[in-house]
Amino acid sequence: MSVSEKQPFFSKLISNPKLFRVAILIITAALALLALVYPFTIRPYSFPLQAGDVAPQDILAPRNLSFQSEILTNQAQLEAEEKISLVYLPPDTAIARNQIDLLSKALDFIEITRLDPHSSTAQKVADLQAIEAMQLNENVIRLVLTADDETWNLVRTDSLRVLEQVMRNTIRDDRLRDAQRNVSAYVSFSLTEEQTDAVIALVTPYIVPNSLYSPELTNEAILQAVEAVKPAISTYLEGEKIVERGQIISPLVYEALVSFELVQPGSNPRTIVAALILVILGCAYLVFYFHYRQIPDLEELNCVLMVSIFFILFLTGARLFDPANEFLLFLYPVSALALSIAFLYKRDISLGIIPVISIFAAFGMNHSTMLTVYYLLTSLIGVLVLGNGRRIASFFWAGLAVSATGIAVILAYQLLNTVIDWTEIFPLVGAAFMSGLASAGFTLLFQFVIAQLLGLTTPLRLIDLSRPDHPLLQYLLREIPGTYQHSLQVANLAEQAADVIGADSLLVRVGALYHDAGKAINPTYFIENQMPGMSNPHDNLDPQVSSQIITKHIRDGVYLAKKYRLPPRIQDFIREHHGTMITNYQYSIAVQNAGNDPQKVDSNKYRYPGPAPMSKETALLMLADNVEARARAILPKTEDELRELVRKTFDYMNSQGQLLNTELTLHDLYLIQESFIKTLRNTHHLRLKYPDLVTSEDSENHIEKMTPTNGENLAS
Repeated sequence: MSVSEKQPFFSKLISNPKLFRVAILIITAALALLALVYPFTIRPYSFPLQAGDVAPQDILAPRNLSFQSEILTNQAQLEAEEKISLVYLPPDTAIARNQIDLLSKALDFIEITRLDPHSSTAQKVADLQAIEAMQLNENVIRLVLTADDETWNLVRTDSLRVLEQVMRNTIRDDRLRDAQRNVSAYVSFSLTEEQTDAVIALVTPYIVPNSLYSPELTNEAILQAVEAVKPAISTYLEGEKIVERGQIISPLVYEALVSFELVQPGSNPRTIVAALILVILGCAYLVFYFHYRQIPDLEELNCVLMVSIFFILFLTGARLFDPANEFLLFLYPVSALALSIAFLYKRDISLGIIPVISIFAAFGMNHSTMLTVYYLLTSLIGVLVLGNGRRIASFFWAGLAVSATGIAVILAYQLLNTVIDWTEIFPLVGAAFMSGLASAGFTLLFQFVIAQLLGLTTPLRLIDLSRPDHPLLQYLLREIPGTYQHSLQVANLAEQAADVIGADSLLVRVGALYHDAGKAINPTYFIENQMPGMSNPHDNLDPQVSSQIITKHIRDGVYLAKKYRLPPRIQDFIREHHGTMITNYQYSIAVQNAGNDPQKVDSNKYRYPGPAPMSKETALLMLADNVEARARAILPKTEDELRELVRKTFDYMNSQGQLLNTELTLHDLYLIQESFIKTLRNTHHLRLKYPDLVTSEDSENHIEKMTPTNGENLAS
């Protein structure tokens, strides 16, 4: 099948997330089954030997045994096959007749050439030499051209007779040379030596095989010969030496060892069935778990793919260890898988994977029950201790938690033994301790590598991006200090609201810090970066051009984000923080210039490129950005004015359809408003609206003015 024929299927698979996830589940299940079964195919039950190994000791036959030897039988069949000669068909008379006819036509041409009165001798020689089938030498050509008619007729007649007699014999392709060399034996003795040479030269080129090779008959003969071979029986008596110490295990000896069941290659069928049942149960658990948990991250196909790859890699690594080597089994850092998935994606995904990887990794191993509990508890506790992993110390404490849990599990199971062997316990305790440290170390390494390769916004990476010494933040601080301060205010506003509704507050803060980075390309076109007394460059611009300059800071921001390698998730904040809103100031001027007729102005030319916010976090940034900008411009004096400002901003954003794809509920919006009001109230230090002061002589006439507008008493 060509690539072009395959492409539609893969395109359909990629475009259908549900189908893609099902395909990944099936492939992962198949690979997991292979990982569970494969180690048993390379672990013999008795001597750890393979063909080509050196025998570690003398191996004797434990009992009398006769068995059919496939190796000896195959050798006998090969010998029988080699004895079969190639089979040819009987001579084909049609071939002989065809060759005689060709020779006759060639002789006719020679005779015509001889008798041609218009050709010179040189021309005749050239014509005879041009006959493709014949390679006539000078002597033969001279005889043909100079001989009289009687001599030529003798040569002609004898040539046809000789060819007929030669072609009556069986001529095979491997005997063609012999037939051509024996032509002289058929030439008439009445001819001279020169005439005999001419007959040989004329006849030899037309001698061809008339008995052809038949592949079908040859294969049939070989098949009959092979089928006629009787199975070879190998017999060993009890105590007979199968192989001596130091000898190379030949295939024949290995066959004998397998027949005696001294080695047993291949998986036990019961092991395969058990592994298949386990894989089916594990898949069923994962399907039900993730169906009911409804984890948003699993909607992203790259998350599903990476989790599956991680799962198979860690499972395969666990299955490569010798089941008898307990130290390595307890040293293997299964917890690193749980910690990595919890840190890179979601804790709930990791909690769903942990039971499956723990059971699969311990399947068929020594002390499989203890090993399963060991993997399970160390992974669960490690994930819970890691938390959101916003500090390097979190990984250290998670590693220690894994080590402590592993040591506790080992002690709990070992104390159940009647006799406690501390020489066996201490190595396992050391393995558990190193496993915890290795899990933390591998998780730190994985999060750095995977986050960089896939552009994931891990907490540690977000913290690094939020550092004031980040190159892009330093660039913004130098080029657009006003915008930088605005971004800090928006970050504080959005971060606190994110905590209230359970959104990712760290992600929101970092996104807010970089959301207006594009203004650094043209800083003076944005009012917060204009010096006092400086004329506004937009005053002398066409409204549409002015709007394009304003909206261009989105594309410029994405350009800077890519230049400084900000993750795609942070780039979303830059793209979405204005959504598809209109630059109202420029649009209003354009409408005024058009005679206050909105129909004459294309609003799309004054619209931000978008898209509208696609998540709670980017929606929070949009709301915080607009609220902070309006609060800074209007400077509300009272809490009522502040509430009205926030309410109008939210209503306007909602009326413009900017919050449709964010999954924000009415309750979320209420909590966000309250959070914004609280933060802005503390930032702007709003005061009570006191009544106007009056003189003492007017106090009696204006006593009612002393009542505060907000209903609180004057003393407050």
